[in-house]
Amino acid sequence: RRVHGDIVQLSTGSNELNKLLGGGIETGSITEVFGEFRTGKTQLCHTLAVTCQLPVDMGGGEGKCLYIDTEGTFRPERLISAANRYGLNPSDVLDNVACARAYNTDHQMQLLSQASAMMIETRYALLIVDSATALYRTDYNGRGELSARQMHLAKFLRTLLRIAEFGVAVVITNQVVAQVDGASMFAADPKKPIGGNIMAHASTTRLYLRKGRGDNRICQIYDSPCLPSAEATFAILQDGIGDAKE
Repeated sequence: RRVHGDIVQLSTGSNELNKLLGGGIETGSITEVFGEFRTGKTQLCHTLAVTCQLPVDMGGGEGKCLYIDTEGTFRPERLISAANRYGLNPSDVLDNVACARAYNTDHQMQLLSQASAMMIETRYALLIVDSATALYRTDYNGRGELSARQMHLAKFLRTLLRIAEFGVAVVITNQVVAQVDGASMFAADPKKPIGGNIMAHASTTRLYLRKGRGDNRICQIYDSPCLPSAEATFAILQDGIGDAKE
């Protein structure tokens, strides 16, 4: 059992990606993973839900995973194939992942309060919210509702920060929107994550995923206090995230 003060890195399943992240996804902070549809965000979440259960010396966090699913993309069978890859008992792995489906932003917030209560009783290494922003787009879709949306989102993210302070790795996924301002003419890739400044301030590390060749994906460090802006290529494999084939 580790002390809350120690920072542990959870393996992503890809050596290249772990290297880019200085070891893996860090406990005690919020990592935001954003990108377009099918860039590997949910796959990365599924892999982490398994690696977080591994012993620390194997790139794990020796804890359980809490998974808040807002889009119905959670697939237990993906956890089973990742469990087999790491030599873990699949039924134990499934037992150690508490998944809850959120249906609207208030429900998403409520699940987080329940999550905080669960974390006091049991050792959780990882909290995933996939996606943190999807329900905000459906619940608040008018321009006039923007400030209400941002206030609710800010409260949600503050709660996530408090959970991270327990020594839990918090991973949230986010979609990108096309920029519609003048600056987009000069940007090589004119897409930015949803949620504006509120989202940017809450996440410690922001990772931008985009498609590479075939099953390969590219992860770029978009914003991090201690990691340089660099990128790494990884692959989406049958049993989770792994290294890209040359």
